Amino acid sequence: MDVKGRPAFLFAPGAGAPSTSPWMKAWRDRLATLGEVVTLDYPYMLAGRKRPDRLPALVEAHRQALNALRARTSGQVFLAGKSMGGRVGCHLALEEPVAGVICFGFPLRAASSGALRDQVLVELRTPLLLLQGSRDPLCPLDDLAAVRARMSAPHTLLIVEGGDHSLVLSAGHRKAAGITQADADARVLDAIRGFVAPA
Repeated sequence: MDVKGRPAFLFAPGAGAPSTSPWMKAWRDRLATLGEVVTLDYPYMLAGRKRPDRLPALVEAHRQALNALRARTSGQVFLAGKSMGGRVGCHLALEEPVAGVICFGFPLRAASSGALRDQVLVELRTPLLLLQGSRDPLCPLDDLAAVRARMSAPHTLLIVEGGDHSLVLSAGHRKAAGITQADADARVLDAIRGFVAPA
């Protein structure tokens, strides 16, 4: 199917859950209101392994999925990803021209070691949308602010106040702010809409 000018999204999951997880399916459906959505799973997921493949293998799997999507659409292609999927998308965007990268919870700090994974953001030149929860332990906002000061890529940051690594609000924040998770998700979707089709 040719999306005939509508954006197309290649949507990659995080390290711990496949593209069929409830979170991925919910966001796939939301993104589908904006354009065509194709999801991918990395080789280790397809093989039933828990440990992610090394970065070159992840990038290559992402590249193959991108090439398959390009073969069937003439619209602009955006790489969207949750956590690791967004990080791998940033690495791929260093090598492949795409319209933009959308990161749901960029994992700036490695979960295992706490190491700062900022180099790909500094090297990136592709437009980037960062969607970050304010209480995400893998992306402290102070750390992210320091990295953003060194970035050259055009980029936008949306902070989901009270959101965790999956942009899910705490019950306390929902009550205090008088909003629902659906309200927060709608705000995120609006940011994505503005990113892929700026006025």
